[in-house]
Amino acid sequence: MSMDTDEGKTVMCLLTDPEGTHLGSAMYIPQNAGPLQLTQLVNRFLDNEEMLPYSFYVSDEELLVPVGTYLEKNKVSVEKVLTIVYQQQAVFRIRPVNRCSQTIAGHAEAVLCVSFSPDGKQLASGSGDTTVRLWDLYTETPLFTCKGHKNWVLTVAWSPDGKHLVSGSKSGEICCWNPKKGELEGSPLTGHKKWITGISWEPVHLSSPCRRFVTSSKDGDARIWDITLKKSIICLSGHTLAVTCVKWGGDGIIYTGSQDCTIKMWETTQGKLIRELKGHGHWINSLALSTEYVLRTGAFDHTGRQYPPNEEKQKALERYNQIKGDSPERLVSGSDDFTMFLWEPSVSKQPKKRLTGHQQLVNHVYFSPDGKWIASASFDKSVRLWNGVTGQFVTTFRGHVGPVYQVSWSADSRLLLSGSKDSTLKIWEIRTKKLKQDLPGHADEVFAVDWSPDGEKVVSGGKDRVLKLWKG
Repeated sequence: MSMDTDEGKTVMCLLTDPEGTHLGSAMYIPQNAGPLQLTQLVNRFLDNEEMLPYSFYVSDEELLVPVGTYLEKNKVSVEKVLTIVYQQQAVFRIRPVNRCSQTIAGHAEAVLCVSFSPDGKQLASGSGDTTVRLWDLYTETPLFTCKGHKNWVLTVAWSPDGKHLVSGSKSGEICCWNPKKGELEGSPLTGHKKWITGISWEPVHLSSPCRRFVTSSKDGDARIWDITLKKSIICLSGHTLAVTCVKWGGDGIIYTGSQDCTIKMWETTQGKLIRELKGHGHWINSLALSTEYVLRTGAFDHTGRQYPPNEEKQKALERYNQIKGDSPERLVSGSDDFTMFLWEPSVSKQPKKRLTGHQQLVNHVYFSPDGKWIASASFDKSVRLWNGVTGQFVTTFRGHVGPVYQVSWSADSRLLLSGSKDSTLKIWEIRTKKLKQDLPGHADEVFAVDWSPDGEKVVSGGKDRVLKLWKG
């Protein structure tokens, strides 16, 4: 198939999706065809009922000009077949955040973790003052101060149906809160002997309403808890050193990363070890799943629609399958050995790719909501961007003048947020690969950042004890 053109100059192109599947066979395309014409072509080929937005990439670089212009600029021969990768973009756009709308005091010590609820309507923070606080996002004021922990609150996690909030502390106990009332649900759960390093909930498409969550601890164990029974039902032991991170995957497998340099995979009915992923030469600091955003948000999407409990599971499953597509769930790990590995754990225990380039330890890794990108934050003061399917390096975002602690994505995968020891937040634009917005304002290190799932707000917290809310 070819398109008619005034100039008659054409180039042979092959369109493929990010996984490498061809869309039809190679075809002649006029050299004056740009992203708009290619978008029309892809929509026609895929028989889409409505025009969906697509972006196009040639060798991992976005095509923003007509094909002919690209060929000339990059001195590419017209004799060869040009492979163009098409990627569907989010049908909605998130406004870039550019101002601090509120600075809220309340915590008496550093803010160590922050998290928006799955519907983006509530916000929780954990602090060195041993409290968890819930904040009213409409009035931007404190709502509840939740007391129950004996030590620093290191991590907080919302259930993907938004009905529960769980927090873990430096002394190893877990507290379950009712976010509507700010009250403790039963007494704190004990079992871990040292501090809690991570919490992850069972996805809502596997079990609704949400009951089970898993915690990882410095004591070398991970534990599965049941919020209804108020107790630890399975202990996942096998790591020889601290478990630093844990993720409950979309196909029901739990992944734990440890200072013993291994990632272990567990099934969740009896807590049996399924597989070990080895390769890192030092502690593993962070794990991320390609489906993490939909696992976190369950049935809630950018429209803010609420579903009755009996429909939540089905809606969450639809969203999960849409993001996952036909390819296996991917896992990325970041380590003290300065490297990352991209895995497809259901397919192989060998890594798909080793991601090298950071000059210091990798502190945090995170897939974009659409699974197309991986961002990594490092103590080398940079944030790096990688292709989420192939693991290919894309670009380095430089601008921070201190270690980067945490990153978070906008819901449309177009913008990336980072928080650093240098007291600033920065927003990076994926399309231009440049700094979009510098957000100074904190008086000290920024430990924790989160972008609300509805895209409206960004929150940051750190050593200066205040929470800052940022808006577009």
